[in-house]
Amino acid sequence: MNAHPDLLAARRVLDTEAEALHALSASLDEGIVRAVEMLAAVTGRVIVSGMGKSGHVARKIAATMASTGTPALFVHPAEASHGDLGMIVRGDAVLALSNSGETPELSDIISHSRRFALPLVAITGRAGSTLARAADVALVLPSVAEACPMGLAPTTSTTMQLALGDAIAVALLTRHGFSESDFRVFHPGGKLGARLTRVRDLMHAGSDVPLAPKTMPMDRAIIAMTEKRFGCLGITDSEGRLAGIVTDGDLRRALDAEAPLLGRTAGEVMTRAPRAVAPETLAAEALRLMNERSITVLFVVDAAGAPVGILHIHDLLRAGVA
Repeated sequence: MNAHPDLLAARRVLDTEAEALHALSASLDEGIVRAVEMLAAVTGRVIVSGMGKSGHVARKIAATMASTGTPALFVHPAEASHGDLGMIVRGDAVLALSNSGETPELSDIISHSRRFALPLVAITGRAGSTLARAADVALVLPSVAEACPMGLAPTTSTTMQLALGDAIAVALLTRHGFSESDFRVFHPGGKLGARLTRVRDLMHAGSDVPLAPKTMPMDRAIIAMTEKRFGCLGITDSEGRLAGIVTDGDLRRALDAEAPLLGRTAGEVMTRAPRAVAPETLAAEALRLMNERSITVLFVVDAAGAPVGILHIHDLLRAGVA
């Protein structure tokens, strides 16, 4: 059966753009290094600008940079000519996008960057264009056909612009040592923010943590378990470290033993060396451990092994992690 024409067209576009990205990767040289060094050194913001389709790509690049540790904003080149040049100040750098390199609306931003000696990085499709010649570093896209059958609509060119912008943003992220914790600061909302939450942000601490020494008689241990409502009890040794855990399952198994349950101590009934996590553990990692071991609670311990909190799977559900 022959493939539908729409399917063939879609595959042709994706194949064309994939080939363009391979060509772009192969074409990169020391220019990308100079561009990243230049943008990493600025004390202000990276001003990203472009007109038309390049403008839409520029907005996305600015948003990606801003969310990954590189202060950035998009300035519309036409608006820049009517007062928004005041948004571009000393200490900033400019990243300008134009496939032709001859976009007239960019002229005032280019002149402004030259007047105040602001670093200017260009992403363009023509090495000899006005933009490329004016820039401190010109990143020239390889000459490849647009995916549009007429070769007119910006498709392949904008895909390369976007991919190159991502490459620069990620290189800057790496240079700045941007971490998962930093990422969460800029992404506090939604599922992504929830999965980047740390255990310390969700755990129960202080008097809420169900704990008892190994020497506690089981009649008192059962009362302590019931009061805290976690269905378990953390057992500590003489030095305050987490030595074990008593769960409902441990109680049922102890009832089947020859020795009477209430005549024993918590240390005799407990399961030794329970799985625990550190306060800085990602909530998503804690969830993975719970799923792997089919458990619903995790004790949280400090570097010395002393319990400082407890995390229930319901806490993860409420936070949107699960």
